[in-house]
Amino acid sequence: MSLTRPDRRRVLQGLGATLLLPALGSRTWAAPGGRPAITDGVQAGDVTRDRALIWSRTDKPARLLVEWDTRESFSSARKVVGPVATAIQDYTARIDLRGLPADQRIFYRVRFEDVDSGALSEAVTGHLRAAPGQRGDVRFVWGADTVGQGFGINPDIGGMRIYTAMRERRPDFFLHSGDTIYADGPVPAQMTVEEGRIWRNLTTEAKSKVAETLAEFRGNYRYNLMDDHLCRFNAEVPQVWQWDDHETTNNWSPTKELDDRYQVKDIGVLSQRARQAFLEYAPMRGVSADGAGRIYRQIAYGPLLDVFVLDMRSYRAGNDSNLGHDVGGAGAFLGREQLDWLKGQLQASRATWKVIAADMPIGLQVPDGKDAQGQARWEAIANGDPGAPKGRELEIAELLSFIARQRIRNTVWLTGDVHYCAAHHYHPDRAAFQDFEPFWEFVAGPLNAGSFGPNPLDGTFGPEVVFQKAPPKPNTSPLAGFQFFGEVEIDGQSGQLTIALRDLDGKAQFTQILTPEQNNTTPIT
Repeated sequence: MSLTRPDRRRVLQGLGATLLLPALGSRTWAAPGGRPAITDGVQAGDVTRDRALIWSRTDKPARLLVEWDTRESFSSARKVVGPVATAIQDYTARIDLRGLPADQRIFYRVRFEDVDSGALSEAVTGHLRAAPGQRGDVRFVWGADTVGQGFGINPDIGGMRIYTAMRERRPDFFLHSGDTIYADGPVPAQMTVEEGRIWRNLTTEAKSKVAETLAEFRGNYRYNLMDDHLCRFNAEVPQVWQWDDHETTNNWSPTKELDDRYQVKDIGVLSQRARQAFLEYAPMRGVSADGAGRIYRQIAYGPLLDVFVLDMRSYRAGNDSNLGHDVGGAGAFLGREQLDWLKGQLQASRATWKVIAADMPIGLQVPDGKDAQGQARWEAIANGDPGAPKGRELEIAELLSFIARQRIRNTVWLTGDVHYCAAHHYHPDRAAFQDFEPFWEFVAGPLNAGSFGPNPLDGTFGPEVVFQKAPPKPNTSPLAGFQFFGEVEIDGQSGQLTIALRDLDGKAQFTQILTPEQNNTTPIT
């Protein structure tokens, strides 16, 4: 395998990496004379072979302008004129660059133009690699859970330094597996943590309480963008975002009852505001001018990789005992439309590897308290019953059976949510439900949040813990080191996929190599 030796693309990826950004002492790239300012850096997202979404934010009504080139000198730059950023979208704006050359380094330069005077902001630059058009090495990282349990930007340790550990791996992109913010997690000035140590935070008004207003949800995203590590990471590593519960509030579903911290008591109102803020700040394609947008989607990243980004939050039924006997209805999790979409896209995929990006794990028990009758209520897919599939498990059973019968090879599940890292292998010989082929699920996180776990397994689909690393007690601070991200490397020659679970310093805690199976058989009808 060539994963450990630097190829030409990796060398090029390192060139000029320290030359792109202005000094990162402030999150506002200001311009004199009342010109627009870029307030929160730049991001690229949902990169494919010939497209990339560019995101930025300004401080007044101004038009987004982007130049891009395959040279860092911008000697042959192409200019793309974007929309006007207004208060309606909290002065965020995005441009979908098209016609990019496959497998090329793309340098981009962002400015805003004042709608009245035409004055230009200072430029902020970033870079990305367009997805390959032919077989070639691919590397990406994933993780979840940013600024959770009150652990925010700690100036004593330099901020959220795991983002630098991920950036230094030089990934082609980053998959954020949910909990991009903790809208329900205020950030205090300081907390006492293990061994009596003091954790200090930078604080803002928006992070002083649970988010209820649209402005407060927006302020949660802007808080994260105050971090130097994160802002530089965003400018150098394209993003693929999905969401989970904490973008709104802990364990939310349509039946969520909000606690006494909330003046807003309607979960529908709260989740609508949360969704709008997420779509404003996520560097993702498909967001319309009215703020609408579908979060589940497919990212085609060359002939070796398709990423299927799921939304396990928007279409679920209310959290309950999760023991029903009908697919859909009270057992809905992905929902019929998304489930059918996923089956169709997996069947149509010609990529060697099909990564299913799930914001929640399949076989881990994730409780959500008890109902009025004292029966256990469940937040994720598993229901604590190791027998035949029930409730939300029925959708997963249908999906796994479809994958097996259609001979869809080389599916790998990546997830987060539970605040520790793990490798799970699922096999029908260990399972109550046996109509599926063996597969792997890998868990990573948290990125900057309290550490928990491990969670117990549910035996319905035959999971086995091959590796896990969790803290000695719940809600351990990042100072204890139990912060994790995952890394995927695909070798362009052999097609082998290597998973590494890495810690706060980027050191591998676990590695698993997967060899691709050939998909040359006829589906079962």
